[in-house]
Amino acid sequence: MTRVRLDLCISADGYVAGPDQRPDEPLGVGGIRLHQWKLDTGFSGDNLRPAAGAEEPSVDAQVVAELFDGVGAYVMGRKMFGGGPGPWPTDEPWNGWWGEDPPYHAPVFVITHHPRETLELEGGNVFHFVTEGPQRALELAREAAGGQDVMVSGGADVANQLLAAGAIEEIQLHVAAAILGGGERLFEGVPADALPLSLDRVLQGADVTHLRYRVG
Repeated sequence: MTRVRLDLCISADGYVAGPDQRPDEPLGVGGIRLHQWKLDTGFSGDNLRPAAGAEEPSVDAQVVAELFDGVGAYVMGRKMFGGGPGPWPTDEPWNGWWGEDPPYHAPVFVITHHPRETLELEGGNVFHFVTEGPQRALELAREAAGGQDVMVSGGADVANQLLAAGAIEEIQLHVAAAILGGGERLFEGVPADALPLSLDRVLQGADVTHLRYRVG
């Protein structure tokens, strides 16, 4: 049965992106520090490679590999897809941060205020642009997932709206050993009674702690 999962990297002071997000700083100032553990795993596409000299993949590499397990569709906000605010340019269209073969290999529903035609890239990556809000994007993702899970990949605004609506069933947070001091904060405006949490798993990685919660 389809579950709705939320997976985000977060700072020790609760931010999923740093301040002053812009096209040349898509994660905000200092935001890349939240993802450094992931970059250090050497994980690429569907290949899980151990770190140099290691016999088995690290805890962090195993966690990254799990992110794609059983996921049939994704939901993300406009900032995560990128390209800046406003109408989509037609002369040089923005096609994401990931090149011609993004890591999703599944339908992705991008929440935006500005209509755009469906974007198809290599590896089964199909980006649909939804103007009716997060709940509609989630509905479409459930239909497209074919019984597999739906992963909500951020950013904070989309996550907070779906958390407040009680639509998230599992939360995984990768808490980096970093302080950002400002930016996009997770759980902003989410009523406490909307999130009855139970801790499901704790894994210690390299300068990051992986926390997984069940909701409800």
